[in-house]
Amino acid sequence: MRRALPYLWPIVIGLLLAIALLNAFPQLLGRRAAPPEAAAPSPRPAPAAEATSRPAPSLRQADPLDRGQGPVSYSAAVEKAAPAVVNIYSSRVVERDAHPLMSDPFFRQFFGDDQPRRRRMLSSLGSGVIVSEDGYVLTNHHVIRGADQIQVALRDGRETLAEVVGTDPESDLAVLRIDLEDPPVIALADSRRVAIGDVSLAIGNPFGVGQTVTMGIISATGRSHLGLNAYEDFIQTDAAINPGNSGGALIDPQGALVGINTAIFSRSGGSQGIGFAIPANLARNILEEIVTRGRVVRGWLGVEAQELNPELAASFGLEAPGGVIISGVIPDGPADRAGLQPGDVLLEVDDRPILDPRQTMSDIAAVAPGTRLPVTVVRGGERLEVTLRVAERPTPARPAPTTP
Repeated sequence: MRRALPYLWPIVIGLLLAIALLNAFPQLLGRRAAPPEAAAPSPRPAPAAEATSRPAPSLRQADPLDRGQGPVSYSAAVEKAAPAVVNIYSSRVVERDAHPLMSDPFFRQFFGDDQPRRRRMLSSLGSGVIVSEDGYVLTNHHVIRGADQIQVALRDGRETLAEVVGTDPESDLAVLRIDLEDPPVIALADSRRVAIGDVSLAIGNPFGVGQTVTMGIISATGRSHLGLNAYEDFIQTDAAINPGNSGGALIDPQGALVGINTAIFSRSGGSQGIGFAIPANLARNILEEIVTRGRVVRGWLGVEAQELNPELAASFGLEAPGGVIISGVIPDGPADRAGLQPGDVLLEVDDRPILDPRQTMSDIAAVAPGTRLPVTVVRGGERLEVTLRVAERPTPARPAPTTP
């Protein structure tokens, strides 16, 4: 036993060395040695460049998000408004030609003279909105244009024929009337309070699939120069509007009517996020005029005008391209009777400079016929003050706009 001890010493010494190495170099076992509890990590010296760095930027901190600010669902608004949004069908009498064989006398002797057959066709045209307990319905003029008979279908399943009270092609609005007991009525919002970014919901019957609700925001207000109507003051929305939505409702999150959906800009024929609605305030005014007067009465000067560009303004000796060129004068109209001539430059109306010809046109339309209206024109480099007596604007026959 004593002789075996000398052979164990090398083994013992080797084990001791191995333990010492593992304690000194713990990475050999794939782990890091914990730093001594008493030893604090020494701070790393900052590079010289950090000592001369720029101050931290001043950033605006966002307020905490209020999750209770907006509703999770707009079902309450839809339940208020949707029952008053109707589907509008038209009925047209069409003539179907007789069979070509009937042109042969041989066949006519057996079947007689077959005259062209007349039949009534029913088609879904668009939407409308019940806005009065008296049964008045607002829709678009182009929705019911050319219809022989108009049928209105409510969401509750009731259907009835509608009477055309009147139309206004220049704003593309029409007023219908239905005779139903206790019709659902939508509330009208003050469209002047509509702001860009407000949530908007469009309700209508796109493609005839049935009543549909889409959501978006108000993208813009006061849109004009679109070439859709003579008088344009559209609310723009990105809520999906498709064919069949025309005449339907654009509502706010409280379920009140802010506009009548009218037109879209689209390359495909479907919604591309650019839809236009006639403001509720304008629709209300036209409704009242049609119901009380039977037509919309607008002021009229009887001129055809062209916008000035910088080149034309310079040729007339004007420093800025304000005003419009009178390119035509309607015979026996107010301008003609006041002595205005083609080539005159109209600068001011009622002492207000013309900055936007379309806005000026709308302002003149709001003047009551018979009112004496002062205007300022430039003729041959000379300023002239002329007073016209405003007349009632005649309703022109014009095709319906290309709209859904």
